[in-house]
Amino acid sequence: MAKVTFLPANKSVEVPNGSTISQAAVAAGIAIESTCGGRGTCGKCKVQILSDAERSAGWVLACQYRVHEDLTVTLSESKDAYKRKTRLEQLNSIVLSPCIHKYLLQLSKPSVKDQIPDWERLVEALPDPNVCFNMQIARNLPKILRQSDFQVTAVLDGHTILAVEPGDTRSRCFGAAIDIGTTTMVVYLLDLNNGQVIDIGAVTNPQRVFGADVISRISYAAQGAEPLRQLQDRVIDGLNGIIAHLCQAQAIDSKEIYHAVVVGNTTMSHLFLGIDPTYLAPAPFIPVFRKAVEVEARELGLNILDTAPVVVLPNIAGYVGADTVGVMLSAKIDLLPGFTLALDIGTNGEMILAGQGRILTCSTAAGPAFEGAEIKHGMRAADGAIEGINITDDVQYVVIGDTKPHGICGSGLIDAIAEIAASGVINAAGRLAIRAKDCEKLPPLLQKRLRQTEQGGEFVIAWAQETETGEDIVLTQKDIRELQLAKGAISAGVEILMTEMGIQKEQLDRVLLAGAFGNYIKKESALRIGLLPPLPIEKISAIGNAAGDGAKMALLSTEERERASVLADRAEHLELSARMDFQEQFIKALSFPR
Repeated sequence: MAKVTFLPANKSVEVPNGSTISQAAVAAGIAIESTCGGRGTCGKCKVQILSDAERSAGWVLACQYRVHEDLTVTLSESKDAYKRKTRLEQLNSIVLSPCIHKYLLQLSKPSVKDQIPDWERLVEALPDPNVCFNMQIARNLPKILRQSDFQVTAVLDGHTILAVEPGDTRSRCFGAAIDIGTTTMVVYLLDLNNGQVIDIGAVTNPQRVFGADVISRISYAAQGAEPLRQLQDRVIDGLNGIIAHLCQAQAIDSKEIYHAVVVGNTTMSHLFLGIDPTYLAPAPFIPVFRKAVEVEARELGLNILDTAPVVVLPNIAGYVGADTVGVMLSAKIDLLPGFTLALDIGTNGEMILAGQGRILTCSTAAGPAFEGAEIKHGMRAADGAIEGINITDDVQYVVIGDTKPHGICGSGLIDAIAEIAASGVINAAGRLAIRAKDCEKLPPLLQKRLRQTEQGGEFVIAWAQETETGEDIVLTQKDIRELQLAKGAISAGVEILMTEMGIQKEQLDRVLLAGAFGNYIKKESALRIGLLPPLPIEKISAIGNAAGDGAKMALLSTEERERASVLADRAEHLELSARMDFQEQFIKALSFPR
């Protein structure tokens, strides 16, 4: 056995000799960035090690370095810009009708002449006497009734009694809307009495250590019951951490959270519930469930009221999940006039086209590049990420957190490609102007940024002396190809939806961009690279974290929750891999508009 100590967390764990540092991190509950699922190809899991044998062994890949002696491992800290997602609130007005109701009851006291049992005494005082017996509540009922002088508040979800509380607690009634993204998890704490969002918390999805994309996590879960349990535990522990923080900040007991509504893509929904997602990966991409699922919080280990109903909104297909249903619900996409295209581009790319009484959906494997995965210096939207770029005679960039750059995030990548395409650094096919005859027309400072390496051509975005890492931040030819593949898949998906609907792009009345990525990319850059249909920019608008807003709406209104199921049932899913025309459209969409 070897002892591995992680800094700056100062956590230690003993692991068998031959374990990787990544495996030790999982055992210690430490998150190490990994986008390739431990294959050693992304280079994102670099850590610095110090051993007895090697006083300074330097930087290694955590997924590849095997432990054979006691080690101290130092992680580079990365502060995520969570507010990029949590500040995106655009909740539409709804009629407040939560499923949770509180009733103040003043019960008569038992006597020799009144020997009605405690449970029956309670039930008879409720507006609805058809309440089922609850053994957990009945256990403590005698003490609660007598300690409160028989004045109690009953908490009900329809015919189900969730809790009996001493005194009048009607003013304290809370719920949680949960958005489990592949990259970021967000919890919204709401007051069910008035529908207001009290507080918001977020963390990077702790499953990320098993890979940035859903396929990596499905592959890990497919290894057996223990890996599946680890994936579920990571999500539940992360959510419990957020909930604990929110409750402490707002002086709320977690047991005062009586209801939770959850959205996420189909894989995230399965992993949240601890359900095997193995057969989502291969064709025909079959999920275990599609309809909305309701379980008690205690079944999941979610630290809210034990008996609280936790509702996972319905999925549509293997790769179009409850988060897309949340977008449809929040945008009221079925009620908008004309034709509406909605895009939620994150780690996965989902598309919705609504009009003429139809709702069409599809998804593409486009997200990892937009999230910085598979990009040499790609990273999440965190402090130190280049998020905006402008090119004139040279390169100017904007960095999240106003610090030295550490890498480039998705919105910066879109900007960079749009700018180098417009400036002639790449041609319409995406090829860097490395050859002398191609680059001689460029300004001298841009020419200096173009170079050929053993791995291929690259363009320097930030010089080493400007960066946090002390190395050049570059866009490689491979990075450009990755972006082309991602934007080509999105663009082709949109074309297929319009073909199926029988319309041309000019007939689109609006394009809605959901999520943090859609909110922070420059519309002009997205249009310039062909990610979006060529439309007047005023037809394109960001709608914030619409998936999370949909979860909030379903939490606050039983009618909206029912509407979510109706929308999911109405949706017509197009499986792009089964369409002969997708590949043709995809090839067309790879080039950059001129």
